[in-house]
Amino acid sequence: VQLVESGGGFVQPGGSLRLSCAASGFTFSSYTMYWYRQAPGKEREWVAFIASVAGLTNYADSVKGRFTISRDNAKNTVYLQMNHLKPEDTAVYYCNARGSNGYWGQGTQVTVSS
Repeated sequence: VQLVESGGGFVQPGGSLRLSCAASGFTFSSYTMYWYRQAPGKEREWVAFIASVAGLTNYADSVKGRFTISRDNAKNTVYLQMNHLKPEDTAVYYCNARGSNGYWGQGTQVTVSS
């Protein structure tokens, strides 16, 4: 089983990034997918999720209206489009799969700074 995040990097405030999480080794389409983040010195926090079916999504208040989660079950990949980024979005971003089991990726760093 693998979850591999990519797409992180350095961006100025107001910029955009698109994170990807490629899954393998389990039935991706049957799992609800989550994005979490962890800033230095802070607890890991939930950012967004997308259900396995019907595309139901939900977002933390701190990112609502700026971030969009999506998935492509044919590619076994979940995405997080992040727009209007703020310095407080700086964190390591992790994807998490929940179904009959739970899996975590290794994380990708996002740094928002001028």
